[in-house]
Amino acid sequence: MSERANPGYSPAWRRGTEIVLPPLIRAAMKRDWHGQEHIPREGGVIIAPNHLSYADWAAVALFTYQAGRYPAFLIKAPVFDVKLVGPFLHRVGQLPVNRGQTDAALVLKDSERSLRAGECLIVYPEGTATRDPALWPMVARTGVARLALTTGAPVIPLAHWGAQVILPYGSKRPQLVPRHMVRMLAGPPVDLSAYEGQPLSREVLRAATAAVMADITALLAQLRGEPAPAVPFDPAAARRARAAAARQAEPPGDGQSRKAAPT
Repeated sequence: MSERANPGYSPAWRRGTEIVLPPLIRAAMKRDWHGQEHIPREGGVIIAPNHLSYADWAAVALFTYQAGRYPAFLIKAPVFDVKLVGPFLHRVGQLPVNRGQTDAALVLKDSERSLRAGECLIVYPEGTATRDPALWPMVARTGVARLALTTGAPVIPLAHWGAQVILPYGSKRPQLVPRHMVRMLAGPPVDLSAYEGQPLSREVLRAATAAVMADITALLAQLRGEPAPAVPFDPAAARRARAAAARQAEPPGDGQSRKAAPT
């Protein structure tokens, strides 16, 4: 990684993690992994996995490392403010994502520099663990598409299943005994040729994102041995539907009576 892409990066710290972390991750899970041949051994590349739990980063990291690449994750910026954790993440070349910025291009600027410097970036298109009740991929953000179309880096779709048993989303207690199986399957680069050279409009970014998520979802369907939903879960639409249902469930005049109540 270039110094400009991450000033805190230390090759020595990164080598240390290569010694310490792989044995620990291997000890925490059984593995049935396929498709690592699709990950190029050099040059900037984006690995785009589905997101199930706080434990899947470990599986994705080891899968990528065993394919010959050191993974650099895009991580929410507040994590880098945590004492000891933040400096460690900087030294091993992880990248913060400042979602509070209004300019999406500025949010991903460091990521673009890292890709041009030949890094292997792990970018969760969904941005957070899926809220789909059946744990299928949900509607994603457009950051992966923007990075790929801006830099020309290939996007390798990656599906995994099983990490959510080790550490369910929202839980702080990992289930390490007995060891659980984590299955992973990577596919060939997503075909984004239809969007190359086009202005990065909202429509283009959403269409390219949908192509990425379609490949990830198809891989996950193979792992799970069942068909995926025809339409991905949309958490924003689900919130709107719940709010509308709550309004309809209110007794007639209840809202007006609350407004008229004295304070």
